Amino acid sequence: MKNTIIIIYKKIGNEMKVTNLKSWVIILGLTLSTIFSQTVREVSPESVGLSSKRLERLTNKLDNYVSDEKLPGGVALVLRKGKAAYFYSFGYRDKELMDPMEKDDIFRIASQTKAIISVGIMILQEKGLLLIQDPVGKYIPEYNNTKVAEDDGNGSYKVVKAKRKITIRDLLTHTAGIGWGFGPAKDVWVKEEIMGWYFSHRDESIQATIKRLAKLPMDAQPGEKFVYGLSIDILGALIEVVSNQPLDQFLKNEIFDPLKMNDTYFFLPFEKKERLAKVYSSTKNGIKLAAEPGKRVGASMVGQGHYINGPRMSFSGGAGLLSTAEDYAIFLQMMLNEGQFGKKRILSRKSVELMTTNHIADISFGVDGVRFGLGFSILEQLGGRGMLGSIGEFSWGGAYHSTYWVDPKEDMVVVYFTQLIPAMNIDDHSKLRTLIYQSIID
Repeated sequence: MKNTIIIIYKKIGNEMKVTNLKSWVIILGLTLSTIFSQTVREVSPESVGLSSKRLERLTNKLDNYVSDEKLPGGVALVLRKGKAAYFYSFGYRDKELMDPMEKDDIFRIASQTKAIISVGIMILQEKGLLLIQDPVGKYIPEYNNTKVAEDDGNGSYKVVKAKRKITIRDLLTHTAGIGWGFGPAKDVWVKEEIMGWYFSHRDESIQATIKRLAKLPMDAQPGEKFVYGLSIDILGALIEVVSNQPLDQFLKNEIFDPLKMNDTYFFLPFEKKERLAKVYSSTKNGIKLAAEPGKRVGASMVGQGHYINGPRMSFSGGAGLLSTAEDYAIFLQMMLNEGQFGKKRILSRKSVELMTTNHIADISFGVDGVRFGLGFSILEQLGGRGMLGSIGEFSWGGAYHSTYWVDPKEDMVVVYFTQLIPAMNIDDHSKLRTLIYQSIID
C-alpha cells in the first residue's frame, strides 16, 4: 500500500486511543516524509497572490497543445514567494505507450545547463581560485594565441590574429566570438569534427575537445559581438582545470548536493531511465517520435540522444545536463534568494547581483530591450520586448523547447519543460508567460 498510514487504536472505556503513540509518531513521520518528498512546498495559488480560476486558463491551454498535436507533454512549475503555486504535468512522457507525464519526470535541458556552469565559475571566483577578468589562457594555455576568421566578401575568408586574449567574462557573456562552427571558417571546423552544441556522443573528455577547439579560427574578435556558441563548454573545461575535479563531480559537490538537486545529471543513472521523457519533433502532420539516438541536423541533435547509452565521457557545460522541473526551480530560487536556498548558501548576494546585471553594454543582442549578464539574458526595457514581465527579469531556455525566467519584482520563478526539437508553429512560450502574469491578483 503506497503512501498509506495505518493507525492501530485500542478501546479504553468509551474512547478509541492510539495504542503506542511513540511508535505511531515514528511511522507517521516516515510516511509523511515519503508523501511530501518534494523540496518545494505546494500551496494554494491564492495564498501567494495568484488566482486558481485564472490559472485554469493555463491548464486548459497546455492540455489543448497536446490534443492539437502541438506538444507531446511537459511540466510547468510556478514558484511565488518561494512556494509552488502551480505545478502541472500534462500530456505524455511516452505518447506511443500513452505513458502520462509525471511531475518528477526528467528532461534534457540543453542550454539551461549554461546558467549552472556560470554559477560554478562564480563559486570558483568566490573561493579565490580565479577572476572573471582573467584571460582563459592563464588556465588553458591553448587559448593564449587564438585566431579569427574574417569574411573577405568574395566567398572566402582570411585568418588574422585575435586583437586581444579571450577572458572568462567574454565567455560568460558570449562575446568571445566563438560560435558552433558555422562561421566563415566552417570548412576547418568540419574537418576537425567540432560542429553544433551537442557533445554527449563524444568519446573524448571535454578538456580534449576544448583544447582542439582553441586551434580553430573564431567567428569574431573578442568583445565586439554577441556570438552564441561553445563559450560555456570552454568554461566547463576550465572548471575542471581550476577545481582539479571532473565537471560532474564539481557540480555535485558545490551545487547539486547542497541544493538537493537529486535528479540532475549529465548522463542518466540506468535505474532512472524510465523517467526520461521522450523527444518528439514537429512535422506538418503533427508531432512524431524522434529517432533513437538520432543525429545532428545543422546545429542541433534531432533525436533521443546519448544520455543513457552513450560513451558517458563528455561533460558539456553548454548543453549537457538532464534535470527535473523541481530541481531546476530550486536552482533558480537560490538565485532569486540572492544565492541561498534554505540554510545552504551557494553564492554571495553581490555575486548574484553581478550575474544579473547587463555586461554587454550596447552590443546587439537581437531582442529589443534585452541584454545579457553572466549566464542569463536580462530584461532592461519592458516595452522594447513587448511581452509581459518585469524590468530586471533574467531568463534563458534550451534547444528541446524548454524555457525559464526569474522575476525578482514579482518574487516569481517559472520553469517550463518539454521535449520537442524542432518546434514549429507553436506559441506556447508566449502564451505561458501571458497566462501566468494574468493570474496575479495581489
